[in-house]
Amino acid sequence: MTADLLLIVHLAGRRVALPASDVEGVVELEGILPAPRAAPHVAGLSALRSRVLTVIDGLAALGFGRSSGDGLLEAIVVPCDSHPYALLVESVEDVVEAAGAVQPLKAPIGRGWDRVAIGMVDCGDDLLLLVDPLRLIAGPAAQAA
Repeated sequence: MTADLLLIVHLAGRRVALPASDVEGVVELEGILPAPRAAPHVAGLSALRSRVLTVIDGLAALGFGRSSGDGLLEAIVVPCDSHPYALLVESVEDVVEAAGAVQPLKAPIGRGWDRVAIGMVDCGDDLLLLVDPLRLIAGPAAQAA
């Protein structure tokens, strides 16, 4: 598997890569509305250019608690089953070209991360964990399924 372009983000205190082809855009959100009866990793709903986004809390999706909901929140927009999701991240760093093919994980990497990791990828200056944003959207309950 190769990952040509990568979006580098900070999530749960870690610098990780996501396949840029899975990301529709990067946005700043404010005014997230609660979504009653939603899964615990769903932060709520927001609007972007007349579209309703389901907002996923990246920390909660990993099982690491909840993000603070203060001020503008950085998110990546990821389409899934014809619906746009906004995945909250701590920060968005850059888009870079992968310096090599995706390498398989050789050992467990830790709670939450094992479920969402695709492998490791060389970004030129660093070897980063490659994360599947759709697995983050699925949330921690997907691990039990």
